Amino acid sequence: MSEAALDLVGIEKGYNRGKPSEVIVLRGATLSVARGEVVALVAPSGAGKSTLLHIAGLLDTADGGAVRHGGRDMTGLSDRSRTEARRADVGFIYQFHHLLPEFSALENIVLPQLANGLGQREAEARARDLLARVGVAGRADHRPAQLSGGEQQRVAFCRALANGPKLLLADEPTGNLDPATSDQVFGALMDLVRETGLSALIATHNMELAARMDRVVRLDQGRVV
Repeated sequence: MSEAALDLVGIEKGYNRGKPSEVIVLRGATLSVARGEVVALVAPSGAGKSTLLHIAGLLDTADGGAVRHGGRDMTGLSDRSRTEARRADVGFIYQFHHLLPEFSALENIVLPQLANGLGQREAEARARDLLARVGVAGRADHRPAQLSGGEQQRVAFCRALANGPKLLLADEPTGNLDPATSDQVFGALMDLVRETGLSALIATHNMELAARMDRVVRLDQGRVV
C-alpha cells in the first residue's frame, strides 16, 4: 500500500467540453500528500484550487487521471461507494463555516457522528473533547449566531474531524476572518491536526500561514508545481 494519504495523478478537468465556451481548469495536475503531512496549496482565485480539492475529496469527478486514498484507487467508484468513502475518510473545512443555525455548537458536531452510526453518549463525549481542544468548550450550548466568526470556524474544524477522517481538505479555512483572528484560529487548527496525526491539504492565499505547514505547492495554469 502507498505511504501517501492522497495521490492525485494527471488530473484533468474542464467545463463545457467541446463547446466554444469550454474552460480547462486542470491540466494533468499531480500531487501526493504523505501520511501525517500538512501541505499548503497556493494559487490565485479562479486557478482551480476548489476544483482540485473537490476531486481529491470525491465531491467531484475528474475527466482524466487517478485519485487514490491510502493507495486505494477511487477512480470509477459508484456514487454510493464514493459517498461511503468520503464519509469514512475525508473531512472538509470551507471558508464559511456552514454550521446548521438551528443547532448548538455541540449538536453540529454530534450530528455527523450519529449519521455515521455512533451512539449519542459517545458522540457527545467526542464533541466536547474536540471543542475543548480548540478552546471553545464553554460555548458548546450556543447556536452559531451567538458565536464570533473565529468561534464558528473552530466549531467547523471540530465538525470536520468528528468522524476521525484520515485526510483533511480545507479551502481558505481562515479567509473570512480578520488577520489576528485568522492567526489564532489557524494555530488551533494546526494543533488539532498535529495531535490527531492527520494528513491535510489546505488551500490558502496567506503565505504566512502557508509557511507554517510542512510544504507549499502552487497551482499554475492547471498544473501543480
